[in-house]
Amino acid sequence: MTRLLTGFDQIAAQYELALVDLWGCVHNGRSIHGSAQAALCAFRANGGRVLLLTNAPRTAASVQARLDEMGLSRDAYDGIVTSGDATQEAMLTGAVGRKVWHLGPPKDDDLFLDLPDWASDHAPITRVGFDDAEGIVCTGPFEDMTDTPEDYRGRLLSAKVRGLKMLCANPDLVVDYGDKRIYCAGSIAQLYAEMGGEVLYFGKPHPPAYDLARRYAARLGLKFTPDRVIAIGDGIHTDIQGGISEGIDTIFVTSGLAAAEFGPDPAAPDPKRLQAWLDDKGLHPSFAIPYLG
Repeated sequence: MTRLLTGFDQIAAQYELALVDLWGCVHNGRSIHGSAQAALCAFRANGGRVLLLTNAPRTAASVQARLDEMGLSRDAYDGIVTSGDATQEAMLTGAVGRKVWHLGPPKDDDLFLDLPDWASDHAPITRVGFDDAEGIVCTGPFEDMTDTPEDYRGRLLSAKVRGLKMLCANPDLVVDYGDKRIYCAGSIAQLYAEMGGEVLYFGKPHPPAYDLARRYAARLGLKFTPDRVIAIGDGIHTDIQGGISEGIDTIFVTSGLAAAEFGPDPAAPDPKRLQAWLDDKGLHPSFAIPYLG
């Protein structure tokens, strides 16, 4: 049975490391949630450590720059791990060939331009047009505020016929940008997979994201006991499924993507509706909380 919390501080002392989702938990794409920032700062002040583990299809440096613009205090976290970083590792080692077609907006160009030092040990990756591509790197729609996966059906059918593999840099299906719901790379990848195309995923809930997080924690020298780690997020099939698969405790933030399922007031989810919804999903987080705070 999932325990419904009113605040992270009720259980924070049980944990040494928190893997925290960004979109829907710490911000809404436009502004930082003040209660989340306060909760994470308090956790760290009491000896906890925080890794922001996000399915953003960009490098950690790019995500940090955006968080700085939005005003998130660096006292709220120890480091950032992105699905973009995990995807970049796979791309640079040739997972979908050396000539790739980038399906995504220009804001994700850092995935191809901001390369780690070790990239020089491998043959270069070249972005090419669709007709010359050996594989696809998908970071999202070209126009993420307006496009839908169906806009790409024709191109994806052609790619499937050619046997092109797709690297999906963000397994999220949708996110809420303020009050607008927009499609992510995961929706395009899902359509491609339904057509019979081969998709490789490197974000939550898939193991490479957590492997990268563990390696990054080691590089930072973060000390923690494996059974005192908790994953926090609003994505039931990403944050929560991933945490459960990794054998760690989880907190489901109910005011995120699925808020409407739990009653009219996001700050007061109906426990019965919440439990029935979780039963239907077949996923039972350790805890649930209206907002990270």
